[in-house]
Amino acid sequence: MPPKNPAEPSAVVPLERITPEFSRRIPLAKLGRPLEECVEANAEEREALKQRFGLVSLSQLKCEFQLQRGQDGIVLAGGHLHAKAEQACIITGEPVEEVLNEVFQLRFVPESAMPADDEIDIESLLQEDADDVPYDGRMIDLGEAAAEQLALCLTPYPRRAGAGLESFVDVTPSDDELDAGSGAERKTPFDILKKMQEK
Repeated sequence: MPPKNPAEPSAVVPLERITPEFSRRIPLAKLGRPLEECVEANAEEREALKQRFGLVSLSQLKCEFQLQRGQDGIVLAGGHLHAKAEQACIITGEPVEEVLNEVFQLRFVPESAMPADDEIDIESLLQEDADDVPYDGRMIDLGEAAAEQLALCLTPYPRRAGAGLESFVDVTPSDDELDAGSGAERKTPFDILKKMQEK
């Protein structure tokens, strides 16, 4: 196989070059004092996020942030997420609407200050109220943060009301039906199924 030409573009896109579907970047220099910001996805951005998360529809995504700069480049954020989405029922495939109104906390942490994977203490991580979001040290992305919170808040296995095993007909005969006949006259579940198929 001939060596690859160094001038040929790589098929792998560097992480820093990937543009989020919903991006609202705030420079760190703007956070000299506590700041309130509200971000809302437009129709094109909602369509892209719908594709990303495998939704049936996403008719609203809005998030209000309260931001405060902490020490060592850390930005503390309180958020209030408003969203309206539809997912496919895992049983019937029909749309299941979900209206979200969630409050959350984040810490934007410079990538250089994030612990390596082998240094992460899972127990401590589970006890923390705020999730850590890495950023480049210059700008935080409130749009992508809102999108990630949306993914976390969505019901993982949506099911339409009434869809499930309880919606199937139980063809097992009752004890009274079993006691009513014996031998050749006694009906089995297979007899009942056969009669249902003949109708």
